[in-house]
Amino acid sequence: MKHLTTCNLLKELRAFCITRQEGSMSKASEVLYASQPTISLQIKTLEQELGVKLFERRGPRLKLTTEGEILYDLVSPLVQGIDHIKESFAAHYGDLTTGELTIAAEESTILYTLPGPIRKFIELHPGIRLKLANVTGHDGREMLLADEVDFAVSSMLDVPDNLDYAPFVSYPSVLIMPKGHPLSKLDKVTLADIGQYGMILPPSQFSSWRLVKMVFALNGASYHIVLEAGGWEVVKRYVGIGLGISIVTNICITEEDQERFDIVNLDDYFPARKYGVVSRSGKALSAPAQRFIEILNDHYKNNN
Repeated sequence: MKHLTTCNLLKELRAFCITRQEGSMSKASEVLYASQPTISLQIKTLEQELGVKLFERRGPRLKLTTEGEILYDLVSPLVQGIDHIKESFAAHYGDLTTGELTIAAEESTILYTLPGPIRKFIELHPGIRLKLANVTGHDGREMLLADEVDFAVSSMLDVPDNLDYAPFVSYPSVLIMPKGHPLSKLDKVTLADIGQYGMILPPSQFSSWRLVKMVFALNGASYHIVLEAGGWEVVKRYVGIGLGISIVTNICITEEDQERFDIVNLDDYFPARKYGVVSRSGKALSAPAQRFIEILNDHYKNNN
């Protein structure tokens, strides 16, 4: 009976986790190839066993209660671990013929930093299924702590105690503006000069926004934002149509950008932006993760 109870509990916890991730029991039933009444019954049984309410309805989606959030944080890594036990076993004993690798990174990192290493990794290990989570640096770290990704690639200003950070490449910060902009005619551009024109920056949850704020404050300069837009490609698009200027990491500057923008290096004010591998402190990386990081480091050691 204990075996049966444990087996049923796993099904209930899996139904609970997938319902939270999908936001509805109907979508969870599709993911789990079960009927919606079955999912509903499993969650109801789990609530009765624990003596708490796990979900509440807010509009069309189901949201976790406080008790549900606590339970999800506890069991989500366990359910994921069991569901991927075959891949995890293969990965940890060093088999690179099969398995899965999930990496979290911001859009600019995925577009400009990772393509070379990803191409090499896939060529060498075609049996490993590679997944990229296109998220902000903050969300990537949250996914990492929830065991939803193997590691993240990000630029970090502050490193918490529960994470390890290993930079592998750095890029300067540059000012971009439309061709013929008044700032491009100055012999030396200062932060005070930049502050006279409206800026286009990523939203405040991005580390780039925090860095601009910090550098201007340390130098006693002010600036004003005319547009917040997520992602360097979006920022460049709106700079290109003349809505403002921006301070970006050189990682995103292409040959085409060099033709359509006036670009000023800001090394006198901004430190180089380091990009590195972010992993959980004390947690062993899988064989595919270790191999990818080796390829990543080799790529930038040989191309910088």
